[in-house]
Amino acid sequence: MRARRHRPSQISFDEQFYPARPKSIRRRRTRPQVTAADIARMGPARAENRKYVEWMRRHSMLRASRNTARNYSGSSVMWRNPFSTPRPRSAVRTASVWFTAYPLSLITRSGESYLRTLGDEALWDAFAQIGINAVHTGPVKDAGGLSGWQRTPSVDGHFDRISSSIDEAFGTEREFRRMVAVAAKHGGTVIDDIVPGHTGKGPDFRLAEMNVRDYPGIYHMVEIQPADWHLLPEVPPGRDSVNLTVEAEARMEKAGYIIGRLQRVIFFEPGVKETNWSATGPVTGTDGKQRRWVYLHYFKEGQPSINWLDPSFAGIRLVIGDALHSLGELGAGGLRLDANGFLGVEKGIADQPAWSEGHPLSEAANQLIGSMVRKMGGFTFQELNLTIDDIKSSSETGADLSYDFITRPAYHHALATGDTEYLRLMLNESLEHGVDPAALVHALQNHDELTYELVHFWTLHRSDTYRFHGADITGGELRDIVRGELASALTGDDHPYNLLFTTNGIACTSATVAAAALGYRDLSALTDQDVSRIQHAHLLLAMYNAWQPGVFALSGWDLCGVLTLPPADVSSLLADGDTRWINRGAHDLMGFSPGNARSTAGIPRGRALYGPLNEQLTREDSFASRLAEIIRVRTKFDIATARQVAVPEVPARSMLVMIHQLASGTLQVTALNFGPEPVAGSVRSDVLPPGAVVTDMSGGEQIGDVDNLGAFGIALGAYQGMALEVTHAAPAGPA
Repeated sequence: MRARRHRPSQISFDEQFYPARPKSIRRRRTRPQVTAADIARMGPARAENRKYVEWMRRHSMLRASRNTARNYSGSSVMWRNPFSTPRPRSAVRTASVWFTAYPLSLITRSGESYLRTLGDEALWDAFAQIGINAVHTGPVKDAGGLSGWQRTPSVDGHFDRISSSIDEAFGTEREFRRMVAVAAKHGGTVIDDIVPGHTGKGPDFRLAEMNVRDYPGIYHMVEIQPADWHLLPEVPPGRDSVNLTVEAEARMEKAGYIIGRLQRVIFFEPGVKETNWSATGPVTGTDGKQRRWVYLHYFKEGQPSINWLDPSFAGIRLVIGDALHSLGELGAGGLRLDANGFLGVEKGIADQPAWSEGHPLSEAANQLIGSMVRKMGGFTFQELNLTIDDIKSSSETGADLSYDFITRPAYHHALATGDTEYLRLMLNESLEHGVDPAALVHALQNHDELTYELVHFWTLHRSDTYRFHGADITGGELRDIVRGELASALTGDDHPYNLLFTTNGIACTSATVAAAALGYRDLSALTDQDVSRIQHAHLLLAMYNAWQPGVFALSGWDLCGVLTLPPADVSSLLADGDTRWINRGAHDLMGFSPGNARSTAGIPRGRALYGPLNEQLTREDSFASRLAEIIRVRTKFDIATARQVAVPEVPARSMLVMIHQLASGTLQVTALNFGPEPVAGSVRSDVLPPGAVVTDMSGGEQIGDVDNLGAFGIALGAYQGMALEVTHAAPAGPA
């Protein structure tokens, strides 16, 4: 008798989510902050001072994770939910439309915290009116570093976590839990963050430098013997580490210490970050021995990478403990996995770079994280900016949802050029690879740049042949063309309000992408009619993301129509080359503090073209009100859980057509015009049944029917979109 393959039970997401969420342990977590009196009492910040070392251990994430794990080990909580495979549609049904917040940029009432503002009843009333049913908080836990007894600030927008405690700058654990309760009252979910790829230079890293117990096992760090210190660059005064030059990296590899260059250098900046390795200065350990270390950091120097295959498994314990804290103690329903595509690294063959992307260890690590979160009744989403092949592979075992890096640069390219050819190519490439759009998070703006690395054509498919602009070209050539067209259309002298961000992408907002596409140079001279045109193009991008299967996500910058900041206003933040700060302008969602020129974190207020939500929702022609209609159609017809079946050829270069099969079995067509001129023509596909009726989902009017060739006619105005239902005509009755 053949063994039957086990299939997980078909329990609903609501059934597995709510009963399984354990009661909050609510253990008070202390922060690595001390007073002058504490320092005087406990002594100098040195390895030989046992009080200092013990203080760091008490505040380390590794110890906190051990304590958190004890609350769940041996508990029935860990066995109530299926966990082996991702469940994207279950996650989408629970949280279909997300507001993605950014703690540093939200303007609050005077004296009110970020988390208290996100838990405001009036704000959630507005979200419900628009159709938003989830909030992704962004990183709100302690981040930055530790120098002696003193905290140092974050180097990457709080993505350099050093503790599981809520940063007091953003609120308290009580306010987080209250936000969860208010969200639940409105049928919503709160999504938190974990960072499985790195930490900041907090107590864990400082203990690792001192070679305390298994703390070095958290990181990809290697002790360099004193006899080889001459191979390392000197650490400049006032700093605790220095980035290796390409030459020093090669010397360390030749000496057998590190695996050398990786497949790419993220955030590459000459003189700032030329490789993915940095060296510490001499650090005295608890044994009195001085050591210098070389450590890996995929991102910035202050973000040492976590080692997912160290014999101590210390890094795994740290990350899982942080996840359990967010789910079990704070009450989050989902978790974002930041930078989780870089969890495995292996020495390359011969003179090839190290294998650092799409590594099997990354897949295994993400399966561990995803499974643990599903065991707790939650879901995960990942930002995996890798090849479509890797996104497909990871969707089978790891996180429940993946960020749509596949078509995000492509839909911006369509708007910027008025040509959907590259967008249609990417949609069809995704379909051919078997990627389910329902497993993707289709987003407008977030806190990062408009990423246009186009990794799919940079690495694995660089030499493959594609048909584009009437010629057969390689993937590498296609990448160069698209990147060049995006940079030309959105930046430069004609669009000085958008800036390139290293080689990764473009620092911009959705509103400034629309402004550039429409040809505006001086944003200070925009008229009401200009703002209306920008809003119209912005809503087209919302239709693209909302009227297809998967999660639809948008930000406060989108909801308020925020423009980029003048570089001079954030010059200190741009000093290290991180131009993304211009697209992170502060904004006031509900008009709580109209007089505040900055957020609590000090980010300058950006110009908001659309205004606060409470004002917008009183006007039918506002961005928020029209967005609510787009989401109403999405929700009524359950487009979020449909299946994409075709992306056909189109009669005009600016037109895009996506065909989906709804759960009811009927077909839904999303038709969009990314150009400034009206278009008309026939849309044809083999999946369209002859004789079917085509109806506008918004108003219910019939716009035509499908002919015997599987085609129907459609006309779209400039930057117009339509959601259409294709249904079989009712049979004619007897004469």
